[in-house]
Amino acid sequence: MKTTQTFNVLFWIYKSRTKVNGQAPIYCRITVNGKRTQFSVNRDIDPKRWIPAAGIAKGTSEEARTLNAYLDMVKGEIHKHYNRLLASGEFISADTVKNSYLGLGEEQKSLIETFEYHNDQMKELIGVDVVKATHTKFETVLKKLKLYLKKQYKRSDIQLQELDHKFIVDFEYFLKVDQDIGHNTVMKYIRNLKKVMNMAVMNNWLVKNPFNNFKCSTKKVKREILTEKELQTLSEKEFPIQRLEEVRDIFLFCCFTGYAFVDVEKLRPSDVALGIDGGKWIFTNRKKTGTTSNVPLLPPAQEIIEKYAEHPYCISKGKLLPVKSNQKMNAYLKEIADVCSISKKLTMHIARHTFATTVTLSNGVPIETVSRLLGHTKLATTQIYAQVLEHKVSSDMSILREKFDKEQKETKIAN
Repeated sequence: MKTTQTFNVLFWIYKSRTKVNGQAPIYCRITVNGKRTQFSVNRDIDPKRWIPAAGIAKGTSEEARTLNAYLDMVKGEIHKHYNRLLASGEFISADTVKNSYLGLGEEQKSLIETFEYHNDQMKELIGVDVVKATHTKFETVLKKLKLYLKKQYKRSDIQLQELDHKFIVDFEYFLKVDQDIGHNTVMKYIRNLKKVMNMAVMNNWLVKNPFNNFKCSTKKVKREILTEKELQTLSEKEFPIQRLEEVRDIFLFCCFTGYAFVDVEKLRPSDVALGIDGGKWIFTNRKKTGTTSNVPLLPPAQEIIEKYAEHPYCISKGKLLPVKSNQKMNAYLKEIADVCSISKKLTMHIARHTFATTVTLSNGVPIETVSRLLGHTKLATTQIYAQVLEHKVSSDMSILREKFDKEQKETKIAN
């Protein structure tokens, strides 16, 4: 940020707007750090009686002295407003000085103030047309912005008018380097920041979004999944420690239902009911998207539910399964992977990926059905989750190959 300002005030006449009486309007030009703005001082003069270099009326007539005294007064008042803004530590631009003098506009909005306003509004809409998880994401961005401002600018806030392209480029660097956050997550943070700036524009707190030229890109990430063999190894493994067995079972339950941790954690026995096919289904809403998600229970998932029906935790808490905190679940999954000689880093979200690929798509379930089971609102989201495995490609092509072979044989017989 600049610590010194360049500031200048001058008067000039707008010759191209000379009126029919030969008088041209006088304008005041304010320049701050090379950027300028102008406005009419509501006075006119004959161009022949104007000294451009001095920015004053020519001569010593009463009319000239009165006009020059008025221009001196305007210039003095503008300097007073500039000095007041400078002393208050507010962001200073040619426009802010002009608006301060003219008494235009509301008090300037700051970034943190604007972000908190947005998040407070969003919080009120939770359960109406916003899910809590979305609000939490914006709160996370707000926390990161506060950390960034403290480190980069040694400030707790910054005026919206101060924001520029460099601010967001440096913010991206801060998130990736200082906060050790992956590229795709950083892009999500920045998209949300840009959304808040768009709101500021709509509310006339900004003329335009200063981050419009920043393009958010995503990198393809290979999502870890378990193979059929690894699933079988995990299912058949006997654990002498109860907590590991429980975590393994809940992980497998997610592998066969597609549930994320936040969804499986809140499941209750009342969510299980008979579906349209007469089999048992789980009827619930996905926490992340708020969409209805009705999932038919596959035999492995149903067996796990029955196994824990009388578990003390499930009975006392009214829960379907004895789910621990996400942090503990992931910590115990690391132990489980070691015991089962699985080299992959097991997390609760891998279970969801495994459901999308190994359990469903690889067994011929259409991607549209998988998308609905996962509770996605867009098919494109499912396509990110679902890797098409090589053996699935081989299987699909074998069917096509058999079809061509059959047609060729029939053609030969016919001939």
